Amino acid sequence: MIIDSHTYCFKSVNNSNDYRNKSEHLNWIQQANAQHHQPAIKISDRSPQKNNGLSSKKNKFSDLPKVNFRIDNKTGRVLWDFNNETFTKYYYPPNLLNLEFSAYSLISEMDYAGIDIAILHTNPSLGKSNEFQSECIKLFPDRLLSMASVDEWLIENQTEQIIEKTIHSIKNLNLNAIKFNPLCYLESNTPWDSGNFIHFWDEITKLGVPIFFTLGTGPNFDSQNKSSQNSLKGYFNELKILINWMHKYPNIKCTITHGFPWRLLMNQSKIELPKELWEPFQNPLLNMEVCFPVRIGDIIDYPYKEIWPTLTELINKIGSERLHFGTDMPFQNRFCTYSQSKKWIEYNYKNFTGMSKYDLEMIMGGTAKKLLDIKS
Repeated sequence: MIIDSHTYCFKSVNNSNDYRNKSEHLNWIQQANAQHHQPAIKISDRSPQKNNGLSSKKNKFSDLPKVNFRIDNKTGRVLWDFNNETFTKYYYPPNLLNLEFSAYSLISEMDYAGIDIAILHTNPSLGKSNEFQSECIKLFPDRLLSMASVDEWLIENQTEQIIEKTIHSIKNLNLNAIKFNPLCYLESNTPWDSGNFIHFWDEITKLGVPIFFTLGTGPNFDSQNKSSQNSLKGYFNELKILINWMHKYPNIKCTITHGFPWRLLMNQSKIELPKELWEPFQNPLLNMEVCFPVRIGDIIDYPYKEIWPTLTELINKIGSERLHFGTDMPFQNRFCTYSQSKKWIEYNYKNFTGMSKYDLEMIMGGTAKKLLDIKS
Protein backbone atom coordinates (compact mmCIF):
# COMPACT_ATOMS: atom_id res chain seq x y z
CA MET A 1 0.00 0.00 0.00
CA ILE A 2 1.45 3.34 -1.09
CA ILE A 3 0.12 6.35 0.82
CA ASP A 4 0.75 9.95 -0.15
CA SER A 5 0.47 11.84 3.11
CA HIS A 6 0.30 15.32 1.56
CA THR A 7 -2.13 16.25 -1.22
CA TYR A 8 -4.75 18.92 -1.86
CA CYS A 9 -8.13 19.35 -3.46
CA PHE A 10 -9.60 22.82 -3.91
CA LYS A 11 -12.42 24.62 -5.63
CA SER A 12 -12.04 27.08 -8.47
CA VAL A 13 -10.77 30.49 -7.41
CA ASN A 14 -13.99 31.81 -8.94
CA ASN A 15 -15.80 30.27 -5.96
CA SER A 16 -15.36 32.51 -2.90
CA ASN A 17 -18.18 31.00 -0.80
CA ASP A 18 -15.77 30.03 1.98
CA TYR A 19 -14.73 33.66 2.47
CA ARG A 20 -16.47 36.83 3.58
CA ASN A 21 -16.11 38.21 0.07
CA LYS A 22 -14.01 38.01 -3.08
CA SER A 23 -11.51 40.55 -1.72
CA GLU A 24 -10.72 38.40 1.31
CA HIS A 25 -10.23 35.41 -0.96
CA LEU A 26 -7.81 37.33 -3.19
CA ASN A 27 -5.93 38.60 -0.12
CA TRP A 28 -5.25 35.02 0.97
CA ILE A 29 -4.02 34.09 -2.49
CA GLN A 30 -1.82 37.19 -2.66
CA GLN A 31 -0.39 36.45 0.78
CA ALA A 32 0.45 32.87 -0.25
CA ASN A 33 2.11 34.02 -3.46
CA ALA A 34 4.01 36.81 -1.70
CA GLN A 35 5.56 34.40 0.81
CA HIS A 36 6.51 31.71 -1.67
CA HIS A 37 10.00 31.16 -3.06
CA GLN A 38 8.84 30.79 -6.66
CA PRO A 39 10.17 33.76 -8.68
CA ALA A 40 7.91 36.49 -9.97
CA ILE A 41 7.88 36.59 -13.76
CA LYS A 42 7.59 39.79 -15.77
CA ILE A 43 5.03 39.01 -18.45
CA SER A 44 6.52 41.25 -21.15
CA ASP A 45 9.80 39.32 -21.44
CA ARG A 46 9.20 36.31 -19.12
CA SER A 47 12.20 37.27 -16.99
CA PRO A 48 12.36 36.52 -13.24
CA GLN A 49 12.22 39.62 -11.06
CA LYS A 50 13.08 40.13 -7.38
CA ASN A 51 11.68 43.64 -7.07
CA ASN A 52 8.07 42.93 -7.98
CA GLY A 53 6.00 44.85 -5.42
CA LEU A 54 3.87 41.89 -4.32
CA SER A 55 4.81 41.64 -0.64
CA SER A 56 5.84 43.71 2.34
CA LYS A 57 8.46 42.84 4.95
CA LYS A 58 5.93 43.07 7.78
CA ASN A 59 4.15 39.98 6.44
CA LYS A 60 0.70 41.12 7.68
CA PHE A 61 -2.60 41.21 5.85
CA SER A 62 -2.96 44.89 6.60
CA ASP A 63 0.31 45.57 4.75
CA LEU A 64 -0.44 43.78 1.49
CA PRO A 65 0.50 46.19 -1.31
CA LYS A 66 -2.30 47.38 -3.60
CA VAL A 67 -1.10 46.05 -6.96
CA ASN A 68 -4.36 45.13 -8.69
CA PHE A 69 -3.83 41.50 -7.76
CA ARG A 70 -6.19 39.34 -9.82
CA ILE A 71 -6.86 36.00 -11.49
CA ASP A 72 -6.54 35.44 -15.23
CA ASN A 73 -8.96 32.58 -15.90
CA LYS A 74 -7.85 32.14 -19.52
CA THR A 75 -4.26 31.30 -18.61
CA GLY A 76 -5.01 29.90 -15.14
CA ARG A 77 -2.58 32.11 -13.25
CA VAL A 78 -2.39 35.15 -10.99
CA LEU A 79 -1.48 38.62 -12.27
CA TRP A 80 -0.55 41.94 -10.70
CA ASP A 81 0.86 45.31 -11.77
CA PHE A 82 3.98 47.06 -10.53
CA ASN A 83 6.11 49.86 -12.04
CA ASN A 84 4.02 49.83 -15.22
CA GLU A 85 4.67 46.12 -15.76
CA THR A 86 2.45 43.05 -15.32
CA PHE A 87 3.76 40.11 -13.30
CA THR A 88 2.79 36.53 -12.51
CA LYS A 89 4.10 33.81 -10.21
CA TYR A 90 3.66 30.05 -10.45
CA TYR A 91 2.73 29.35 -6.86
CA TYR A 92 -0.03 27.30 -8.44
CA PRO A 93 1.46 24.90 -10.99
CA PRO A 94 0.57 25.64 -14.62
CA ASN A 95 -2.34 23.95 -16.41
CA LEU A 96 -4.92 24.16 -13.63
CA LEU A 97 -8.09 25.34 -15.35
CA ASN A 98 -9.64 28.11 -13.19
CA LEU A 99 -7.00 27.19 -10.60
CA GLU A 100 -9.11 24.21 -9.49
CA PHE A 101 -8.04 20.71 -8.47
CA SER A 102 -10.93 18.38 -7.75
CA ALA A 103 -11.10 15.00 -6.06
CA TYR A 104 -11.67 13.48 -9.50
CA SER A 105 -8.47 15.10 -10.78
CA LEU A 106 -6.52 13.80 -7.81
CA ILE A 107 -7.83 10.24 -8.16
CA SER A 108 -6.90 10.20 -11.85
CA GLU A 109 -3.37 11.31 -10.98
CA MET A 110 -3.18 8.72 -8.19
CA ASP A 111 -4.27 5.92 -10.49
CA TYR A 112 -1.65 6.83 -13.07
CA ALA A 113 1.17 7.21 -10.52
CA GLY A 114 0.27 4.09 -8.53
CA ILE A 115 -0.85 5.77 -5.30
CA ASP A 116 -3.36 3.78 -3.24
CA ILE A 117 -4.43 6.35 -0.61
CA ALA A 118 -3.95 10.10 -0.30
CA ILE A 119 -4.39 12.43 2.65
CA LEU A 120 -5.84 15.86 1.89
CA HIS A 121 -4.26 18.87 3.57
CA THR A 122 -5.72 22.35 3.97
CA ASN A 123 -4.57 25.92 3.47
CA PRO A 124 -6.71 29.08 3.68
CA SER A 125 -5.39 30.34 0.35
CA LEU A 126 -6.98 27.27 -1.25
CA GLY A 127 -10.21 27.15 0.74
CA LYS A 128 -11.48 27.19 4.31
CA SER A 129 -14.41 24.77 4.17
CA ASN A 130 -14.16 21.53 6.12
CA GLU A 131 -17.48 20.59 4.54
CA PHE A 132 -15.71 20.59 1.16
CA GLN A 133 -12.96 18.37 2.58
CA SER A 134 -15.64 15.97 3.82
CA GLU A 135 -17.37 15.96 0.43
CA CYS A 136 -14.11 14.96 -1.25
CA ILE A 137 -13.52 11.94 0.97
CA LYS A 138 -17.16 10.87 0.64
CA LEU A 139 -16.62 10.64 -3.12
CA PHE A 140 -13.73 8.19 -2.66
CA PRO A 141 -13.98 6.80 0.89
CA ASP A 142 -11.48 4.00 0.24
CA ARG A 143 -8.89 6.28 -1.33
CA LEU A 144 -8.99 9.66 0.45
CA LEU A 145 -8.64 10.92 4.01
CA SER A 146 -8.53 14.56 5.09
CA MET A 147 -7.21 17.07 7.57
CA ALA A 148 -9.51 19.53 9.30
CA SER A 149 -8.80 23.17 8.57
CA VAL A 150 -8.21 25.41 11.60
CA ASP A 151 -8.51 29.21 11.45
CA GLU A 152 -5.34 29.67 13.48
CA TRP A 153 -5.35 33.47 13.23
CA LEU A 154 -8.73 33.56 15.05
CA ILE A 155 -7.84 31.30 17.98
CA GLU A 156 -6.70 34.09 20.29
CA ASN A 157 -9.90 36.13 20.02
CA GLN A 158 -12.49 33.52 19.01
CA THR A 159 -11.22 30.53 20.95
CA GLU A 160 -14.53 28.83 21.71
CA GLN A 161 -15.82 29.20 18.15
CA ILE A 162 -12.68 27.64 16.67
CA ILE A 163 -12.78 24.80 19.20
CA GLU A 164 -16.41 24.11 18.30
CA LYS A 165 -15.67 24.19 14.57
CA THR A 166 -12.71 21.82 14.92
CA ILE A 167 -14.60 19.33 17.07
CA HIS A 168 -17.48 19.38 14.59
CA SER A 169 -15.06 18.67 11.73
CA ILE A 170 -13.68 15.55 13.41
CA LYS A 171 -16.81 14.16 15.05
CA ASN A 172 -19.51 15.08 12.53
CA LEU A 173 -17.69 15.56 9.24
CA ASN A 174 -15.52 12.49 9.91
CA LEU A 175 -12.21 14.15 9.07
CA ASN A 176 -9.13 12.25 10.15
CA ALA A 177 -6.51 14.66 11.50
CA ILE A 178 -5.86 18.33 12.26
CA LYS A 179 -3.63 20.59 10.19
CA PHE A 180 -1.97 23.43 12.09
CA ASN A 181 -0.16 26.22 10.24
CA PRO A 182 1.17 28.95 12.58
CA LEU A 183 -0.83 31.52 10.61
CA CYS A 184 -1.65 33.09 13.96
CA TYR A 185 1.46 35.20 13.29
CA LEU A 186 -0.48 37.07 10.62
CA GLU A 187 -2.35 38.78 13.47
CA SER A 188 -0.01 38.73 16.48
CA ASN A 189 3.34 37.46 17.76
CA THR A 190 1.83 35.28 20.51
CA PRO A 191 3.48 31.83 20.53
CA TRP A 192 1.01 29.04 19.76
CA ASP A 193 1.78 27.19 23.01
CA SER A 194 0.63 30.06 25.26
CA GLY A 195 -2.34 32.31 26.01
CA ASN A 196 -5.69 31.19 24.66
CA PHE A 197 -3.95 28.57 22.57
CA ILE A 198 -3.60 26.49 25.74
CA HIS A 199 -7.38 26.21 26.13
CA PHE A 200 -7.68 25.41 22.42
CA TRP A 201 -5.12 22.61 22.63
CA ASP A 202 -6.53 21.25 25.89
CA GLU A 203 -9.86 20.66 24.16
CA ILE A 204 -8.64 19.65 20.71
CA THR A 205 -6.19 17.02 21.94
CA LYS A 206 -9.10 15.22 23.59
CA LEU A 207 -10.18 14.21 20.09
CA GLY A 208 -7.17 11.90 19.93
CA VAL A 209 -6.44 12.48 16.23
CA PRO A 210 -2.96 13.21 14.85
CA ILE A 211 -1.79 16.81 14.54
CA PHE A 212 0.11 17.79 11.39
CA PHE A 213 2.32 20.84 12.02
CA THR A 214 3.58 22.99 9.15
CA LEU A 215 6.29 25.00 10.87
CA GLY A 216 7.70 28.24 9.53
CA THR A 217 10.27 30.65 10.84
CA GLY A 218 8.11 32.47 13.35
CA PRO A 219 6.54 35.94 13.54
CA ASN A 220 9.58 37.82 12.23
CA PHE A 221 9.73 35.94 8.95
CA ASP A 222 11.34 38.03 6.22
CA SER A 223 9.87 36.92 2.91
CA GLN A 224 12.58 38.79 1.01
CA ASN A 225 15.51 37.11 2.78
CA LYS A 226 14.68 33.45 3.33
CA SER A 227 18.31 32.35 3.50
CA SER A 228 19.21 34.60 6.43
CA GLN A 229 20.48 33.21 9.72
CA ASN A 230 17.61 34.99 11.45
CA SER A 231 15.17 32.80 9.52
CA LEU A 232 16.94 29.64 10.67
CA LYS A 233 16.95 30.90 14.26
CA GLY A 234 13.25 31.55 13.90
CA TYR A 235 12.71 27.97 12.79
CA PHE A 236 14.71 26.63 15.73
CA ASN A 237 12.49 28.69 18.03
CA GLU A 238 9.41 27.13 16.43
CA LEU A 239 10.91 23.72 17.17
CA LYS A 240 11.26 24.75 20.83
CA ILE A 241 7.57 25.68 20.87
CA LEU A 242 6.78 22.27 19.40
CA ILE A 243 8.90 20.60 22.11
CA ASN A 244 7.01 22.51 24.82
CA TRP A 245 3.74 21.49 23.18
CA MET A 246 4.73 17.81 23.12
CA HIS A 247 5.76 17.91 26.78
CA LYS A 248 2.25 19.12 27.61
CA TYR A 249 0.52 16.60 25.33
CA PRO A 250 2.88 13.60 25.40
CA ASN A 251 0.32 11.04 24.19
CA ILE A 252 -0.69 12.75 20.94
CA LYS A 253 0.67 11.47 17.65
CA CYS A 254 2.00 14.33 15.56
CA THR A 255 4.15 15.04 12.54
CA ILE A 256 6.11 17.79 10.83
CA THR A 257 4.92 18.33 7.27
CA HIS A 258 7.34 18.87 4.36
CA GLY A 259 10.31 17.88 6.50
CA PHE A 260 12.81 20.51 7.55
CA PRO A 261 13.17 23.92 5.81
CA TRP A 262 15.46 22.45 3.19
CA ARG A 263 16.21 25.71 1.39
CA LEU A 264 17.61 27.24 4.58
CA LEU A 265 19.83 24.22 5.13
CA MET A 266 21.42 24.02 1.69
CA ASN A 267 25.08 24.73 1.06
CA GLN A 268 25.08 24.79 -2.73
CA SER A 269 23.51 21.39 -3.61
CA LYS A 270 24.37 19.77 -0.27
CA ILE A 271 22.00 19.79 2.71
CA GLU A 272 23.58 20.27 6.13
CA LEU A 273 21.53 19.22 9.16
CA PRO A 274 22.49 20.94 12.46
CA LYS A 275 22.02 19.23 15.81
CA GLU A 276 19.10 21.44 16.83
CA LEU A 277 16.86 19.65 14.34
CA TRP A 278 16.98 16.31 16.12
CA GLU A 279 15.95 17.36 19.64
CA PRO A 280 12.15 17.22 19.04
CA PHE A 281 12.43 13.60 17.95
CA GLN A 282 13.18 12.52 21.47
CA ASN A 283 9.40 12.24 21.53
CA PRO A 284 8.69 8.78 20.00
CA LEU A 285 5.28 9.95 18.75
CA LEU A 286 6.72 12.69 16.53
CA ASN A 287 6.95 11.77 12.85
CA MET A 288 8.14 13.64 9.76
CA GLU A 289 7.11 13.83 6.13
CA VAL A 290 9.65 12.98 3.44
CA CYS A 291 8.96 15.70 0.89
CA PHE A 292 11.80 17.19 -1.15
CA PRO A 293 10.80 17.89 -4.80
CA VAL A 294 8.20 20.58 -4.06
CA ARG A 295 10.63 22.47 -1.83
CA ILE A 296 13.93 22.27 -3.74
CA GLY A 297 13.00 20.91 -7.17
CA ASP A 298 14.07 24.21 -8.73
CA ILE A 299 17.57 23.75 -7.31
CA ILE A 300 18.16 20.01 -7.74
CA ASP A 301 16.85 17.97 -10.66
CA TYR A 302 15.13 14.58 -10.68
CA PRO A 303 16.07 11.94 -9.54
CA TYR A 304 17.57 14.11 -6.78
CA LYS A 305 20.70 12.03 -6.22
CA GLU A 306 22.22 14.86 -4.20
CA ILE A 307 19.68 14.34 -1.42
CA TRP A 308 19.88 10.55 -1.20
CA PRO A 309 22.48 10.88 1.61
CA THR A 310 20.10 13.26 3.44
CA LEU A 311 17.32 10.68 3.33
CA THR A 312 19.76 8.13 4.75
CA GLU A 313 20.62 10.52 7.58
CA LEU A 314 16.91 10.92 8.35
CA ILE A 315 16.50 7.15 8.45
CA ASN A 316 19.50 6.73 10.73
CA LYS A 317 18.57 9.51 13.19
CA ILE A 318 14.75 9.41 13.16
CA GLY A 319 13.95 5.91 11.89
CA SER A 320 11.96 4.92 8.82
CA GLU A 321 9.05 3.88 11.04
CA ARG A 322 8.58 7.61 11.75
CA LEU A 323 9.05 8.90 8.21
CA HIS A 324 6.22 9.09 5.68
CA PHE A 325 6.10 9.89 1.99
CA GLY A 326 4.36 13.10 0.87
CA THR A 327 4.30 15.17 -2.30
CA ASP A 328 2.19 18.36 -1.90
CA MET A 329 0.27 17.28 -5.00
CA PRO A 330 -0.58 19.13 -7.30
CA PHE A 331 2.04 21.72 -6.33
CA GLN A 332 4.99 19.40 -6.88
CA ASN A 333 4.00 19.46 -10.56
CA ARG A 334 6.01 22.68 -10.81
CA PHE A 335 9.15 20.56 -10.90
CA CYS A 336 8.37 16.91 -11.62
CA THR A 337 5.55 14.50 -12.45
CA TYR A 338 3.51 12.77 -9.77
CA SER A 339 5.15 9.45 -10.70
CA GLN A 340 8.61 10.96 -10.37
CA SER A 341 7.80 12.34 -6.93
CA LYS A 342 7.40 8.70 -5.87
CA LYS A 343 10.04 7.05 -8.03
CA TRP A 344 12.95 9.09 -6.70
CA ILE A 345 12.61 7.32 -3.35
CA GLU A 346 12.31 3.92 -5.04
CA TYR A 347 15.44 4.68 -7.09
CA ASN A 348 17.19 5.61 -3.87
CA TYR A 349 16.41 2.15 -2.51
CA LYS A 350 17.59 0.40 -5.69
CA ASN A 351 20.78 2.38 -6.20
CA PHE A 352 21.97 3.62 -2.80
CA THR A 353 23.14 1.50 0.11
CA GLY A 354 21.60 3.60 2.88
CA MET A 355 18.05 2.23 2.58
CA SER A 356 16.60 -1.22 3.24
CA LYS A 357 13.41 -2.79 1.87
CA TYR A 358 11.85 -2.29 5.31
CA ASP A 359 12.77 1.40 5.20
CA LEU A 360 11.15 1.73 1.78
CA GLU A 361 7.95 0.00 2.88
CA MET A 362 7.61 2.13 6.00
CA ILE A 363 8.28 5.44 4.24
CA MET A 364 5.99 4.71 1.30
CA GLY A 365 3.02 3.62 3.38
CA GLY A 366 3.66 1.82 6.64
CA THR A 367 4.28 4.89 8.78
CA ALA A 368 1.26 6.82 7.46
CA LYS A 369 -0.89 3.73 7.91
CA LYS A 370 0.13 3.56 11.57
CA LEU A 371 -0.08 7.31 12.12
CA LEU A 372 -3.66 7.57 10.82
CA ASP A 373 -4.80 4.10 11.90
CA ILE A 374 -5.59 3.09 8.32
CA LYS A 375 -7.03 -0.40 8.06
CA SER A 376 -5.90 -2.75 5.29
